[in-house]
Amino acid sequence: MGFRLLSPKALHDRLREHTPCILIDTLMDDHFRAVHLPGAINVCVYEVIFLDNIARLIPGKDQEIVVYGSSDKSLDALTAAEKLTSVGYQRVSVLDKGLAGWRASGYKLEGEDVGILERVEPAWPSADTSYAVDCEQSFIHWFGRNRTTTHHGTLQLSSGEIAMRDGLVSGAFDIDMTSIRNIDLEGDPLQPNLLGHLMSEDFFYTRMFPRATFTITTAQQVEEVPSSLPNFQVQGILELRGLTNDLDFLATVSPLQEGEIKIEAHFDIDRTRWAVLYGSSRFFEHLGYHLVYNLISLHIRLAARIMT
Repeated sequence: MGFRLLSPKALHDRLREHTPCILIDTLMDDHFRAVHLPGAINVCVYEVIFLDNIARLIPGKDQEIVVYGSSDKSLDALTAAEKLTSVGYQRVSVLDKGLAGWRASGYKLEGEDVGILERVEPAWPSADTSYAVDCEQSFIHWFGRNRTTTHHGTLQLSSGEIAMRDGLVSGAFDIDMTSIRNIDLEGDPLQPNLLGHLMSEDFFYTRMFPRATFTITTAQQVEEVPSSLPNFQVQGILELRGLTNDLDFLATVSPLQEGEIKIEAHFDIDRTRWAVLYGSSRFFEHLGYHLVYNLISLHIRLAARIMT
C-alpha cells in the first residue's frame, strides 16, 4: 500500500497549523456542494477522467495529497488513493472514516446542506400515498431459452396502481399479453412465426387470455441494504392464462424524485405452473429441437407517479 491513513485529529491539527496539503473530496459534486471539509476541493473518483482531472489540478506528483470519502463503509477514498499512487503520486494519505469520522470527532463541516449526513432517504414514503403506473415508461423484458438459443422481447403494462396505507403496500398491475414482442429476430422472416407461436394455445393463448394480472399481497422493506441491492421483498399472486399462483421476488425501489418512484426486479418463473407446457420435458418425451426450458427470465421496470 503506497498511502497511509490519517486520523481526523491528525488532519484537523494539520489544517489548524496551516501545514500545506491538498485536500480532495472524492464524492460527486452535488454531495460536495451539500457538505465537505473546510478547504477541500472536489474531484469525483467515480468519473472515468478522475486522474486527468487530478493531473490538471496537481501536476506535481511530489505534493502532499489527502483524500477523503463518505465513511469506512465506502471504498471511494481508498480507490482514489490507489489510483493516485499507481500513477506516481508519492505523498498520498486517506482520511480515516471520511466525512463520518470527521463529523463524529465534532469538527467543522461546510456546505449548503450539512444535515444531509444525518438523513436517511426512505425507499418508500412514511405517509399514506397512492401511485399510478406510467405504462409508457414501464416495461417487462422477457427471456426464453432452449438448448441452442435465447429469444427475448417485451411486454407492455395496460394499467397499474401502488398504494401505501397504514404502513402496508398494496397494488395490482395488468399486463397486455397481446403486446408481446420479439427483439432478437427483428428483420428475420422467422419472427412472425415465433410471435404467432407465443400467442397461440401452445404458449400464452392470448386470444383467450389477453390479460395477465399481478396483485401484491405483501411487500416488506429489507433493512440496511446498500442502495445497489434490492430493498423490498415482494409477494403476490400472478394470474396468467386463467391460472393463479403465488409469486415472490426481490425488487429495488429507487429514492423518491419529484413524486415519482421507479421499481426494478429480475427473477425467473416456471411457465409450467401456468399451464404453458409446450416443449417441456416434464410433460413431453422425445422433443428433439422442440425442447424449450421451463424457466422464463423477467426484467421488470416500473415508473409510477403520485396520484392527484
